[in-house]
Amino acid sequence: MCGIIGIVGQSPVTERLIDSLRRLEYRGYDSAGVAVVEAGKLDRRRAPGKIRALEDLLREQPLPGKTGIGHTRWATHGAPSERNAHPQIAGKVAVVHNGIIENFAALKRELIADGRTFTSDTDTEVIAHLIDRGIAEGLEPLAALKAALDRLAGAYAIGVVIEGHDHLVLGARRGSPLVVGYGEGEMFIGSDALAVGPFTSRIAYLDEGDYVAIDHDKALIFDAEGRPADRPVRTVPASAALVEKGNYRHFMEKEIHDQPDSCRNTLSAYLDPIAGKAHAPGGFDFTAIDRIQIVACGTASYAGQIGRYLFERLAGLPVDVEIASEFRYRDPAVAKGTLAVAVSQSGETADTLAALRWCKDKGLTTAAIVNAHQSTMAREADVMWPTHAGPEIGVASTKAFTAQVSVLTALAVAAAAQRGRIDAAQEAALVAHLLEAPRLLAESLHVEDAIHAIAPEIAKARDVLYLGRGPMYPLALEGALKLKEISYIHAEGYAAGELKHGPIALVDEQTPVIVIAPTDDFFEKTVSNMSEVIARGGRVILITDAQGAAHAPEGARVITAPTCDPVIAPLVMAASIQLLAYHVAVIKGADVDQPRNLAKSVTVE
Repeated sequence: MCGIIGIVGQSPVTERLIDSLRRLEYRGYDSAGVAVVEAGKLDRRRAPGKIRALEDLLREQPLPGKTGIGHTRWATHGAPSERNAHPQIAGKVAVVHNGIIENFAALKRELIADGRTFTSDTDTEVIAHLIDRGIAEGLEPLAALKAALDRLAGAYAIGVVIEGHDHLVLGARRGSPLVVGYGEGEMFIGSDALAVGPFTSRIAYLDEGDYVAIDHDKALIFDAEGRPADRPVRTVPASAALVEKGNYRHFMEKEIHDQPDSCRNTLSAYLDPIAGKAHAPGGFDFTAIDRIQIVACGTASYAGQIGRYLFERLAGLPVDVEIASEFRYRDPAVAKGTLAVAVSQSGETADTLAALRWCKDKGLTTAAIVNAHQSTMAREADVMWPTHAGPEIGVASTKAFTAQVSVLTALAVAAAAQRGRIDAAQEAALVAHLLEAPRLLAESLHVEDAIHAIAPEIAKARDVLYLGRGPMYPLALEGALKLKEISYIHAEGYAAGELKHGPIALVDEQTPVIVIAPTDDFFEKTVSNMSEVIARGGRVILITDAQGAAHAPEGARVITAPTCDPVIAPLVMAASIQLLAYHVAVIKGADVDQPRNLAKSVTVE
């Protein structure tokens, strides 16, 4: 989870850049670096490893300058090394970057054909070259930045300094957060409020697609269309910066919007974008096991159920998914050659931990998919597969869920390749689809207006049904759980094919039926199920993609999410069900972040 800081200061900035980078260590990183502009000259220092290695280098080779940028890198393109550490420089331009540029390979080929030389394996260097080329062609810095942004596909936050511009830092965001800090005769950009917290408490949050230029006393902010934008400045106490909601009303809303970033940060630990390969951290060998046993509770168990579809379809590995609180009490029959996987945000969930220990006692190899990397499960499992969702404050899980699904999807691809179920070209294609997920997740948040319009109708209901087929069935279960958790409306999720086997008795004009159905192999059958509901006076709300919307049955209200490959559809569709639950709860006046009777981490049975 890369961290970014930029300062236009009145005094040397290197020490403050380092101070800010230390505050961003919680995001995880493998290298760090800073760049400054002083007397018109651009210079930088970078080091692999921890920030102290960069500090040692700066003591040997000081870097004076009153304008600069800093970065902690979590490797995506290119192995952790000094040459791949940020800032990346091309000509007169230095760039720090959090994100993945999906079309970097095509852009790199174009730039090489244009006579440009690359010195790293990163996608970030493409951004620097694009901006530098624009400046070489006579564009002013802001225009060169906008021209570069218009060429980029993907999700990113970036910071830029340019040789010859001693009092200027540029920034931009799409799918990753970036804030502007307002000081006294100084200005800042950073990954979050915590990054700029030591220097100012006055913060503006950039909107999706915004870009900005800061100097000593002002920020010029523009929206994605290049129009001047006025973003409100708010005061954020330093002590609250780590858990700051930004412009969002609730932590849950913020964490839903954090998902492009958390998804990308998580996938970066499992994918090699250059080689087009997926891997299991720790070098786990999926050819050495015969089946997988997933144990989890609540939302994590639904992530596990999505994982079952993926592992069985892609890798041919049989998978069982059980609620941890039931698993060990029924004295299950387990066989050698089974990998037991515990899924938990906190890594401390009592039932899941007990199930993990039971599996270890039975001699099974164990793995833990956890967001808390020093938790009990992380320490006790034979293998730890981390999610990188960052702190999740809202009790109802959102970004932790999609991070867990991200891990399971990447591992399923890795298992499929290891077991010879897919060839190198198929693996590369699946990896490419996974790399699209953060951007498509960001686009999926655009359904919020449509959901906001539908939410008042759902808020009046006493009961709500959710339907889905294939991997959308566990997503339907998760949608029902979210609505129950935070709005206190009774909701149930069903496999759509089971509709005629009982649940259709509940259908009437007072019971909304929410159907999650992207265009896939199951879509036509799901259309039939929707028609059955409509014929009985039921109210159908269909969450689908553009093609599905075009074939929706008459009478269905449609929420159109981005079109995507089926392998990432659970990730892309997740935002819609989360936003629906959120807006219904807000309308009902519920305590969204702390719903009654619930705890974030259930540490007792």
